[in-house]
This record gives sequence, C-alpha cells and structure tokens, in this order.
Amino acid sequence: MDFNKIPPVETSKHFLDLAFRKAREKGKAKKLVGNWLQIIRKKESLKLDIIKDNLVVKLQKVLDSFPQTKDLGVFYIKLMELTIDYGNYQKSLSILEWSIKRIQFFQRDYVGKINRCKERGKISGLSNEFYGRVSSVMKNVGKHLKYLEQARKVMRTYPAVKEMFTVCLYGFPNVGKTTLLNKLTGTTAEVAAYSFTTKTINSGYFKVDGKKIQVLDVPGTLARDEKMNNIERQADLVRRELADLIVYVFDLSELSSYSIRNQEQLFRKLGKKQKVFVYFSKLDLIDDDLSKYIKKYRPLDALGLKKKIEMLVN
Repeated sequence: MDFNKIPPVETSKHFLDLAFRKAREKGKAKKLVGNWLQIIRKKESLKLDIIKDNLVVKLQKVLDSFPQTKDLGVFYIKLMELTIDYGNYQKSLSILEWSIKRIQFFQRDYVGKINRCKERGKISGLSNEFYGRVSSVMKNVGKHLKYLEQARKVMRTYPAVKEMFTVCLYGFPNVGKTTLLNKLTGTTAEVAAYSFTTKTINSGYFKVDGKKIQVLDVPGTLARDEKMNNIERQADLVRRELADLIVYVFDLSELSSYSIRNQEQLFRKLGKKQKVFVYFSKLDLIDDDLSKYIKKYRPLDALGLKKKIEMLVN
C-alpha cells in the first residue's frame, strides 16, 4: 500500500458545519408541492437526508482511506505497533464505523417520526432532536478523527515494500548505500554528500530468472536503540523482519564521518542469524592498502552480489 496517498483528515466540526450548511441551502432551493403538512414533512426529511448522506460519505471516505489491519502483512502490522498507538488506531476505525451506523439509524428513526407527526411545532422539535444527536455522535468521533490525522502523518513515512525476496542495504549514513542501490537495480534514488540523505526507505527491483528481487536502501542507523527515531526504527524492522539477505556497506575512506572502528562495531551488532555480505564503497577515493580488510571481510562488488543473490534465489 502507498501510505502517501492517505488524504488529510478534517475535523468533526468541519464535517458537521459542511453537512448543516448543505442541508440549509438545499432545503431553501428545493420546491416542494402538497399541503402545508406534506411540505413541512418533506422539507425537514430532506434536510435530515442531506445531513446523513453528507456525513456518511465523508466518514466512509476517511474509513476507506486507511488500511484495515486484516489487509496488511506482518511487516506493516509490526511497523504500526512500533511507530503509532496501534490499539488506538484500531479503536478509531471502529468508532468511525459505529458512527456511520448511528447516523444512518437516527436518520431512519427521525424521518419515520416526522412522517407520522401532524403538528408543525413537534416536527420542528424532532428535527432539532436529530441535529442534537448527530452532533453528539460527531463530537464523540472528533478525537478519533484527530488521532487518525496524527497517525496519517507518521504513516506517510512508511516504505512501500512488498513481501518477496528482499535484500537490505545496511550501514551508517552516507556510506554509499544509495549508490549501491542504483548500481544493483538501475534506479535513480537521491545521492548527496551529507549525512541522512535517505529520509525514507528507497526501493528498487531486479529480476533473477524471471523472479523479482526487492532491494531496500534503509536510512542509516546510529546504533542507539533507545534513541531511534521513526525512520531508524523502520530501518531496524526491515533488517530484522523483512530482509532475506543483508548487504553491509563499509566506507573505508571514512568520508562519511564514521570511523572504520565504529562501522565494525555496527557490523558486529548484526549477529549471525541472517546471511550477510559485505560491500566496500568509495574505493576510488582510497590510496591505502586494504588487504587486511579484504582478507577479513571478503567483500563483493555489485556484480558479485548479484551472482550470490542469484545462487540464493535458485
């Protein structure tokens, strides 16, 4: 799912004001025929119909724009648990669904009462009761609409990833992961000479014997578990939960501002639970003898990585 396509969520007051305004406008514009009782019944019923239709359409649009958790894979469920109040998210969607049903119920109930009523004053009173009950429903849903807007802003940062064979490019910021992504997949993700160029998770694809391989360039982690921001948490989750293979990118030139020692510490944190290959970036900028690092890590170039990936896939 493309979380960037979730539209902004308006406030309950905005929805309610819009619905009431349209009801007033159409109530005045609509020419009705019949005796005074028939006309007032039709006029008031029309207002209730317009308010119901407007609110139900707007709330349903909000509900439909957010993913239902039953439609999401394990990765996205864990990502939501990590970055938003997952319980509140589910509750907010349920409240929206409940609110739609309540508004529909009130409209049917009060239109029925209006059509049975024979007194002008009582008909007006029934309409006011409907307005009050609908306003209470919208007031109740207001905090949940507000929460969904907050959640949307976080979810906009979620990567558009698929559950398939996945290669995760991992390492510190500005070590050359995005350049490697472009080499492996032919994408043109942004590359710049400063830290944290990658603000989200870039993705690219290539095929091995007709099978699509997903390559994810994740934002570089600072290796500080207790202080990770949302993007760093996403990167760590991709590594732990989604990656079939990790390619750790070393910048031995240290132009990324991270020492070889620090990069080696982060490399050791990966452990041995997953398959890890090593790639050395920016070799054209290094004059020193790298034989000890080559012997220690047995790095692969982009072509060598593709061949290893092909072997793993087949």
